[in-house]
Amino acid sequence: MTPSTKVTAPTRRSCYRSGNPIEGTDMVDQTTERTIIAATPDACYAAAIDFERYPEWASDVKMARILSRDDDGRAVDVEFRAAAMGRSTTYTLRYFYGANPRRLAWRLQKGDITRRLDGEYEFLPVASDPSSCEVVYHLAVDLSVPVPGFVKRRAEARIVRTAVSDFTRHVESMG
Repeated sequence: MTPSTKVTAPTRRSCYRSGNPIEGTDMVDQTTERTIIAATPDACYAAAIDFERYPEWASDVKMARILSRDDDGRAVDVEFRAAAMGRSTTYTLRYFYGANPRRLAWRLQKGDITRRLDGEYEFLPVASDPSSCEVVYHLAVDLSVPVPGFVKRRAEARIVRTAVSDFTRHVESMG
């Protein structure tokens, strides 16, 4: 489908701060975003696990390098270099595929300005339109460098925009 014929739905975003029970009293910013993409869940999932192509469509990602793969050939550890808060950041994410073929989760393994950068995509079929997919994106972020709240929120908004809006444009342009 072309972008002019894409199916859209209002995007809902909820941000909240919550205590991180794993790391004690640290505060973690979390957000969940939902949108409808004019592509099948399988097409969305395939685009999400094609990490080496992220620099082509994800506006802030400058490099993605697969460090390790599982027995099925899927990327497990992926190193990224991205623009963040006026500088370059490098981080490594570990991906988990699980039993749900329409869910992709990740956890931060190493990062130079982040203590936590964990999240997941879930790709749900839309009952009324089998050629569309509801994308649910969840992200939990904790920076290791002190920054003013408004700067942190701006950086988080860029991450979410890339993960949802840039991803939507990329997937719909393929179909």
